[in-house]
Amino acid sequence: MKLVVVSNRVARGNANEPMTGGLAAALLPVVEKSGAIWVGSSGRVRDGAQKEPFAEIEALGAGALAMLDLPAAHYGGYYEGFANSALWPALHSRADLIRASQDDYLSYREVNAFMARALLRFQKPDAAFWIQDYHFLALGAELRDLGVTVPVGFFLHTPWPVRAVMEGVPHHRELIEAMLAYDLIGFQTQDDCENFLEYLSSCLGLESEDGVVISRYGKSRIAVFPIGIDAEKFALHAAKAVSHPDVSRLRRSLNGEKLAIGVDRLDYSKGLINRINAFDRMWTLQPALARTASLLQIATPSRGAIEAYGNLQNELAKLVSDVNGRHGEVDWTPIRYLNKGFSQTVLAGLYRTAQVGVVTPLHDGMNLVAKEYVAAQNPADPGVLVLSKFAGAADELDTALLVNPHDIDGMARTIATALSMPLSERRLRWEAMMDKLRNHTIQQWFADFVEALQATQAYGPAAVPAMMEPPTLWPLRSVNSGVRYH
Repeated sequence: MKLVVVSNRVARGNANEPMTGGLAAALLPVVEKSGAIWVGSSGRVRDGAQKEPFAEIEALGAGALAMLDLPAAHYGGYYEGFANSALWPALHSRADLIRASQDDYLSYREVNAFMARALLRFQKPDAAFWIQDYHFLALGAELRDLGVTVPVGFFLHTPWPVRAVMEGVPHHRELIEAMLAYDLIGFQTQDDCENFLEYLSSCLGLESEDGVVISRYGKSRIAVFPIGIDAEKFALHAAKAVSHPDVSRLRRSLNGEKLAIGVDRLDYSKGLINRINAFDRMWTLQPALARTASLLQIATPSRGAIEAYGNLQNELAKLVSDVNGRHGEVDWTPIRYLNKGFSQTVLAGLYRTAQVGVVTPLHDGMNLVAKEYVAAQNPADPGVLVLSKFAGAADELDTALLVNPHDIDGMARTIATALSMPLSERRLRWEAMMDKLRNHTIQQWFADFVEALQATQAYGPAAVPAMMEPPTLWPLRSVNSGVRYH
């Protein structure tokens, strides 16, 4: 089977480039080794007057990247509009932040249709398409409308909320009906899967049997595929990275104090305000921890054009300043707050340096930072993971110190406990988590999904609506690698 992976963003194979983690970082190593074609946005937009859009193709390990210029007229409405101002807040159970216009929704559908037409170039009898994340909920239906009958799967990297929240999304029924064009729909956790099935039952009147739902498109299998990391590879990165100049400078600056670390995109789902308040509360309740423990918080800006993100950045900066002003000394800064990204190599070294990893999202699909922190630890002297019970990773990493990110006092006490945990307990907790990371790798996740997608062929051909006219095939331009797709 020739696999075509599709996502909004793609990543290149350079461990020294800044990387914010998430979907792109997770997919990179498996695409490099699998020989798949990875299709996504080039990061540029094109003028609608341009007659023939193209994709740049370049080698990526054994596979290839195909990068498309998305249409300028619709990109804003698709990305900043419907995807990130309607779907993202809903998927993270923030119905109060849902904002979307009819034009945003139409742009979202236009970009999904645009991507579907571009993907026709990669359709072969033995091909399969694997679509990633909330940017392309309707892409499977667009492919079916164009006559595609090969297996098409979908994986959601975010949570899936309860029905009442999803009903707050404009055109939710139309979108979720379109999702059933996928042969296989994967979620991070069993709770996400059950929320989706409950929506199908309550809103669409569709019942499942052994995780299979029948719609006008045919059969769709709904299943759970928790994403992992390459723990052994990340551990090697961490061991080597201790000598990196950025990591060495950090270690020298600590002067024997303990360090907690948080690494997140600057996003309201990550619980950053609650986290800073918890550290403030900890130093207030236990003043003896002042000067003996500090926080390094890396918060990489994103989606700055969206009002909720701009407000969060301003609020967080003010809060950090207030906490530092309240607890800091002339020679000690409680919170080191950085608004920039670091490479995976440097991050691995920073994780290994920190005695506590603080991963406290209000809601998260998985959160690979939690898994990376564990993998980066020194086996002889591992740190402690403080983890939100509302992150998908908590289902697996149950020997972390699990917290409710809405309980500020509880988080403060737990962080203090982590800072003082004896070595014997730290080792036991770390070894249990590391065993799970080794047994549930990113490679295993990839293989499990592809195997399940292949198995959907046993369902028979997908139901494909009749087309009014044959689709247009778009030319593709290759660069760097000399690879060309026809």
